[in-house]
Amino acid sequence: MFTGIVTDIGRVRRVVQGGDTRYEIATAYDAAGIAVGASIACAGCCLTVIERGADAAGSWFAVQASAETLSRTTIGGWREGDPVNLEQSLRLGDELGGHLVSGHVDGLARIVERRPEAESIRFVFEAPEALMPFIAPKGSVALDGVSLTVNEVAGTRFGVNIIPHTLARTSFNQAQPGQQMNLEIDMIARYVARLLGSAAAGAAQDSAS
Repeated sequence: MFTGIVTDIGRVRRVVQGGDTRYEIATAYDAAGIAVGASIACAGCCLTVIERGADAAGSWFAVQASAETLSRTTIGGWREGDPVNLEQSLRLGDELGGHLVSGHVDGLARIVERRPEAESIRFVFEAPEALMPFIAPKGSVALDGVSLTVNEVAGTRFGVNIIPHTLARTSFNQAQPGQQMNLEIDMIARYVARLLGSAAAGAAQDSAS
């Protein structure tokens, strides 16, 4: 479980193709404090650490991504040097500064607009139509692992504001129109929709019987 508060911008330092693709990610985290088997959100995707170490260039850890993960996220497009938003898993007693994030990507959202707005940057995204019922004004989404508040929703598009602090400490600083980001809908919205759907189905069944 995560909060959507990015604590490091890592860098892809090596990509090894295989049955599952292996990625080594350089990080400011102390390698000695990363347990093999631990979960780290990498651009919003919950991945398992399979190795970690440190050398003259600094600390790093390695993860593997299956074909399923590669097909449903932006990870398949990672190249050496690419920035990666990182967040270590939430521990009991930690502050929940963003919102509950599982690290399970629901789909890809494409940036259609980036423009200055006062001191912030307004991003407009286009998302899969099937996910739009879960995205509401003033609700939460996670984009590449960053917890954000939705400003407005129109059709299959929604907007968010990125304040200077977030811009400087996440990969949003380099994000441009046309780029895709990993989108996770709000966990609470998912279960509310499920409950409402079950209630509606039950009511329909009662009226038919």
